[in-house]
Amino acid sequence: MAADIILRTERLTRRFGKFTALNDVSVEFERGKLTSIIGPNGAGKSTFFNLLSGSFAPSSGRVVFDGVDVSRLRQHHYARVGVAKSFQITNVFPAFTALENVRVALQAGVARLNFWGRRDALGLEPRARDLLQLVGIAQHAARPARELAHGQQRALEIAIALAADPKLLLMDEPTAGMSPEETRTMMALIERLASERTLVLVEHKMKMVMGISDRIVVLHHGELLAAGTPADIRANDEVRRVYLGKH
Repeated sequence: MAADIILRTERLTRRFGKFTALNDVSVEFERGKLTSIIGPNGAGKSTFFNLLSGSFAPSSGRVVFDGVDVSRLRQHHYARVGVAKSFQITNVFPAFTALENVRVALQAGVARLNFWGRRDALGLEPRARDLLQLVGIAQHAARPARELAHGQQRALEIAIALAADPKLLLMDEPTAGMSPEETRTMMALIERLASERTLVLVEHKMKMVMGISDRIVVLHHGELLAAGTPADIRANDEVRRVYLGKH
């Protein structure tokens, strides 16, 4: 039976002036799977992520999510179609508590009018606490975000992304800047999330990628080099040559 594809790119290309950062990339992402995007520095990973998440519009080609061409959607429309993202640079309200950060994200989805209405805020608090529990920081609900450790802030940002109940969660280097202990905690969280929804992440920690991914996409010089299971990627001579340094 054919795989259930939730996201695909078709000849996706992005140019910056005369420089082609991503060239003619066609790849599919399966629903319910955790797919990692890897490649050496300059491979085009960040550009690809920005195209998938709507931060950049393609120069040519398209991005199709759940059968709909989203290539020209504005960024704030992505949450409405079921796509959420967590970026490498943490983006939270530092003066708000962890609970308030998540509650505001929930309010954004249900309170188009009277955004700051107290009735909505109180009604959404239990769901906000549930999301903090899911990402493992419920005990820090009353702490301002600026007082949280780096790993805890990244977890908070994921809770904010999950407030939209996305079908697809895009994560850009979720363990960047983390200590080994924080990395292990984040890996456990990613595995829990992957059991409930489709995840696509850009990550440079090879051991982590091989251990948690269902599928891996390898980019090199802005082009698709390989795509497959971790076993497929380990056995690919070209990947070993250009990324793993094996000859």
